[in-house]
Amino acid sequence: MTSFSSPAPGNALPDCFFDRDAQQLAKDLLGKVIRHRVGDVWLSVRIIETEAYFLAEKGSHASLGYTEKRKALFLDGGHIYMYYARGGDSLNFSAQGPGNAVLIKSAYPWVDETSGPASLAQMLLNNPDASGRPRPPHKLCAGQTLLCKALGLKVPMWDAQRFDPQRFYVEDVGQTPAQIIQTTRLGIPGGRDEHLMYRFVDADFATYCTRNPLRRGQVEGRDYCLI
Repeated sequence: MTSFSSPAPGNALPDCFFDRDAQQLAKDLLGKVIRHRVGDVWLSVRIIETEAYFLAEKGSHASLGYTEKRKALFLDGGHIYMYYARGGDSLNFSAQGPGNAVLIKSAYPWVDETSGPASLAQMLLNNPDASGRPRPPHKLCAGQTLLCKALGLKVPMWDAQRFDPQRFYVEDVGQTPAQIIQTTRLGIPGGRDEHLMYRFVDADFATYCTRNPLRRGQVEGRDYCLI
């Protein structure tokens, strides 16, 4: 367990890391670890699935225009944009260029010296299943609202904020995906650029993401590609 007074490690990602093309950022965030302090415990997850969004394409919130609620999308890379979706909270990071961002689509629990067994135990309590029972760890963060619930991240607290090394940051723990799957985003209505392959999945964790891009019936070169 890490005390709340402990500083973030030196490999916490600086704000400038996020100042890059949204597609590149979406790929580069795979394998990075999100840490959020709740009390004296750092809750942590490894990012396994992301989606890139651009101002110029119709699937993005920013394409609907600037509002006070969407202002984080138009700020410098490294701002936090959170919104409500499907009755829960969703986490995004602004990227290079106004209106561009990356949605953190799913993750996998991460346990290490900073975030020990107490971290996983707290996340299991934060995000029980519909019957109130603990979810299997591999399903704990298998979706954008599930991961926010497990991490205790809320829109009112973090929307339009910067990272805080004492409370919430993203860390490079040296994990790089051996292979990345590139495919179409999920939940994009027809006619809103639903064909764009802006979703990226760590291939080793494909079965644990929101929707497995390698499921039966999917064809490489048509439905996804490996990069």
